[in-house]
Amino acid sequence: MVTITESARFYLKELLEKQADALGVRVFINSPGTPKAETCIAYCRDGDMQETDEEHDFAPITAWIEARSIPFLEDAVVDYATDKMGGQLTIKAPNAKMPRVDVDSPIEDRINYLLYNEVNPSLAAHGGDVSLVEVTDDQIAILRFGGGCQGCSAVSITLKDGVEKTLTEQIPELAGVRDMTDHTDRSNSYY
Repeated sequence: MVTITESARFYLKELLEKQADALGVRVFINSPGTPKAETCIAYCRDGDMQETDEEHDFAPITAWIEARSIPFLEDAVVDYATDKMGGQLTIKAPNAKMPRVDVDSPIEDRINYLLYNEVNPSLAAHGGDVSLVEVTDDQIAILRFGGGCQGCSAVSITLKDGVEKTLTEQIPELAGVRDMTDHTDRSNSYY
């Protein structure tokens, strides 16, 4: 689990006191288990916490930890160090980018794992990539293409015969994929 040092706790307490409606902080990782993983701390106001978040008392502050991020926050440290310019809050999460995916992982994590480890290496040969935007309630993965794939004339073939086939074969509950990319911009397209 994440460690918040004493100096970081009191620094965060000072920041929270300046926010009239903040109840504490929320700790989470965007795109956990991928090369784009980013560890975040945000003010947590009423309604910001999710039903599955874990509440932790880091006296004098309270932190809500996103359940999905917990395995990736193992050995993470939030620290605050003073310097000549005042100080700096740092977050070191050595496991944030480590793939920790199994059959019980959330569908978003399994999709991201396949995109970054199987699909994107193939697309990189043409200067392209694809990322997950969201998974709809009806289990459709909404994707965004970038680089050489944006505006490419072969993107619909890549989407159906490559990306969708790979994802649905390995994630049976996924109903399909949909592309939300604006392909009218052809400035970087491969074809």
